[in-house]
Amino acid sequence: MTSLYRLSLCLVAVVLLVPVQAASAKKRSFSLGDRTLKQGHKGKDVRDLQRYLDRAGVETGVDGVFGSGTKRAVRAFEEAQRRKVDGVVSPSDVAVLRDVAENGGAVASAAITGGALPKDQKPKPPSAPKPLALGPGMLATVGDDGFATAPALAPPVVQAVIAAGNQIAHTPYIYGGGHGKWEDAGYDCSGSVSFALHGAGLLETAMASGGFMNWGDPGPGQWITIYAHGGHMYMTVAGLRFDTSGRTRNGTRWQSDTRSASGYTVVHPSGL
Repeated sequence: MTSLYRLSLCLVAVVLLVPVQAASAKKRSFSLGDRTLKQGHKGKDVRDLQRYLDRAGVETGVDGVFGSGTKRAVRAFEEAQRRKVDGVVSPSDVAVLRDVAENGGAVASAAITGGALPKDQKPKPPSAPKPLALGPGMLATVGDDGFATAPALAPPVVQAVIAAGNQIAHTPYIYGGGHGKWEDAGYDCSGSVSFALHGAGLLETAMASGGFMNWGDPGPGQWITIYAHGGHMYMTVAGLRFDTSGRTRNGTRWQSDTRSASGYTVVHPSGL
């Protein structure tokens, strides 16, 4: 009888323990990227997903529930970024979404891109020096149409960079775009800068943002200055900023306003 009594107690304990463990697992809080998300999921990571989709230009309700509306938003994002369109968000999809939201600014893949890296992997160089001052007749302008006009005193190579930049000024931001082929449906940050430099004969093949950190000559240039770290890059050409980030405000990569260069490595094409 004693053995039977003990066995009964063990069985009761197991029965009671299973619901407790299930409830504990159900209450677990996931961070975005911890698990593959799909319709039916709920939680903080779903809420963060919805916020990132909004920032990336896909209007999404933020309620922490992965319903049919969120699935439609995910599919729209996947299609715009040339990813597998299945409405399921894998950890690699999260990395692309973060890159677009943080560095692209709007929805419109390659092995080597200028995409975002985890913060603990990004180098932290000293504060960037200021670009050299330009005199009268040396400043480019951007028109209401979003295209840049080269200054009268700009050397032919600088005019060629501006002309190439104009070709893709309004193209979408696509993660990995411009890497692998020059004529693409969209371009990421390093793909954009690579395209403009290539158009002037300054670059043979597209490079990732990290590659630009050791390219050219160190410090700011007179006409062209490139700012790069492992997660993002942009450049200034004759006083205009050529940048994928911020395109939602004016729809063009050419921007007349400045941004903080803290944390970026600064280089320039030799002689420019």
